[in-house]
Amino acid sequence: MYLIAVEGGDGSGKGEAVRILKEVASDFPFPAVSMTHEPRRSSPIGSLALAAVKEGGQTPLQEAALFAADRLDHTHTWILPRLKRGELIISDRNIHSSLIYQGCVGELGYEKVAKMNSAAAVPDLVIWVDCDPELAMKRINSGTLRGSSQKREYFETNELQSKIRTGFHELLSQQEAPPPFDRCTIAGPILNEGSKTQLRKELASALRGFLNSRPPPLNVDPQVVDRHHLRRLVKGLAAQQRLPGSPIESTSLVEDWLADCTPADWMSKASDAWVVEKARDADVAGSFIHHSVWSLMGTLSFMSTTDIPTLRRTLGPVRAVSQRHSQRLIKWFDTIGWTHRQQAHVPFSDAPTFKIGAEWVGLGRLFLALWPMQSHLAEWKRKNPRADISEAMKWILSSERLDEGQRTSLLEDTTARLRMLTSGYSGCPVPENVEEYLVWWSTPPPK
Repeated sequence: MYLIAVEGGDGSGKGEAVRILKEVASDFPFPAVSMTHEPRRSSPIGSLALAAVKEGGQTPLQEAALFAADRLDHTHTWILPRLKRGELIISDRNIHSSLIYQGCVGELGYEKVAKMNSAAAVPDLVIWVDCDPELAMKRINSGTLRGSSQKREYFETNELQSKIRTGFHELLSQQEAPPPFDRCTIAGPILNEGSKTQLRKELASALRGFLNSRPPPLNVDPQVVDRHHLRRLVKGLAAQQRLPGSPIESTSLVEDWLADCTPADWMSKASDAWVVEKARDADVAGSFIHHSVWSLMGTLSFMSTTDIPTLRRTLGPVRAVSQRHSQRLIKWFDTIGWTHRQQAHVPFSDAPTFKIGAEWVGLGRLFLALWPMQSHLAEWKRKNPRADISEAMKWILSSERLDEGQRTSLLEDTTARLRMLTSGYSGCPVPENVEEYLVWWSTPPPK
């Protein structure tokens, strides 16, 4: 889902930063955290790019072309498929290295290098690791960064490293990268001249601050990522409940989850259970229409008895919630009767287990179905705190609020989810247009 690039001069400690960032990222519920580097040693094109900077003799334009070719192949065969599955990718070097090494030092210019790489993935976050060139060269010469058998790259001189450092300061401090690479979030400079503890502290702060803000990803549609995650949940439930030998094509295991209540009824029940003052005393959101609430309840509606670590591994990147907040929410859910504590049956396991109450499964699945409308519902609730929630869908889909394109996109995203979950009523089709959504929202089907 997010591409994180670690940039800096040679010997600045980018490799160590990548390893630390992977450890920090394990605290977040991504399906996988993958590390990579550019250029790729395992790629034929990447090998040519590496040879060019080790052996010299190539023009800056030839170097830039080799790096761009490897980056484009890397993007479309390795990076994008993983981002669409919701993974976090941490890359040791990316486009900004080309901008500096060939655009600045090689004097091709930023614009030319950017155009050569314009079809490559755009890093969502660039973490800039900085270091004094003299200290960096000492690290390189001491052999701590690479084996003595590896030939030094021609960039590894005090003079060129000083020029590279100046280039990174000019490019990243002033965010002068040309389009499309002007959209990256920049974190740094993070000075790597002290202890590993201090480096870890600053790297963790940069990554956590970025992930906790939940910015829209630059390379993939978050709705596509989230539907991939939802598809996994639905298949996981089918695997749990299908009896051995039963037909593969069988009645949906998530059908009839609305249980004769309309979506508006479920929202009204949730609102009654969520006492604002008590919720705030419990240090959770003042409204049940909040991404953290929908995250946990939605995922729980597809799980049997579980614990906090397992729940968070299942949440997926779009619904990131910290472990501490997850614990507070589960405790609150217990208080209002949405979940129930279970006796642990795993030997030597101290983690408390719990499950969603059977009577609240429909609410959790409704949260997953309505995820694209969450911010709209929250806005309606803020503006109409005492109004009947049965009026919310009409307000959300009003042509006075959304133009035709926005409304169509919202309905398509929600309908795509309902096609996986069903309409919630046995034998009733999934709503697809404004009129059908208004009926589905507040009118129960005939018996």
